[in-house]
This record gives sequence, C-alpha cells and structure tokens, in this order.
Amino acid sequence: MQVWGRALALICLSCVNPASAKSENLLPVPSGQPVHLTDVLLDNSPGELWVRFRFIAPKIGSTVGRIGYDVASVDMAHLCQTLAVAYVAKYDLEPARVVISLSDRPIEFGRSAPDATQFFEAYRLEQSQCIWEGF
Repeated sequence: MQVWGRALALICLSCVNPASAKSENLLPVPSGQPVHLTDVLLDNSPGELWVRFRFIAPKIGSTVGRIGYDVASVDMAHLCQTLAVAYVAKYDLEPARVVISLSDRPIEFGRSAPDATQFFEAYRLEQSQCIWEGF
C-alpha cells in the first residue's frame, strides 16, 4: 500500500512541465510560504492505516526570518483540510490518522537528518474534518 500512495503522488506531480514545476506545484497555504507535495504514503506499520502527506517548505526553521512552528502549524492544518480530506475521500480510505509533515529539504522517509528542519502534525478525520491529535 505504501508504494501505491507514493507512486500515485509522483504520477500526479509528473504531469507538470518540469520547467514550470516550482510555481505550478506550489500549494496555497495561509502563510503564503512556498509548499509543494513530495509524497503520499500509506503506512500500516503503526498497526493501523496512517496516510502521510510529505511536503517541502524550504522557508521553515527556527532562526530569524524563517517560518516557525507556530505559523507552519496553521499551514499544516490547512493542508489537512484542503488536500488530505479530498484525497482520502477520492480513494475511499479510512485512515486512523493523517500525518502532515513539512521539511525544509527532501529527506528519504524514515531517515534521520539532524541538520534539517521538520514539522509534523497528526489528525484524525471525523465527518470530513481534520481533528488535531498532536504528536
């Protein structure tokens, strides 16, 4: 299942002309920061289905001038509500959790990257609404 979700996301992303991929693949978020989807993973390893939406958000970080967690968390809730809810409905999935992650650079799933900034949020879906679960 995990490979299927990743393949589907990559197929969707590959439909964009690579020359214009940066601007056309950006997803609108409340902060206005550039965010694009890199992976959708269907993960059964926690013992139940978790759908993981992985995004690159190169402006996140904890230093001055970067977008911190307080602002990024609003963006993650927005991405859950606007993208994850529709994806789950379209593919008739019933996940126990939806995880939205932002990373300032591409990182292979499951790999450690101490120099990278990553933010994660978990949600449960109830009546097409993202309910924050927190990590």
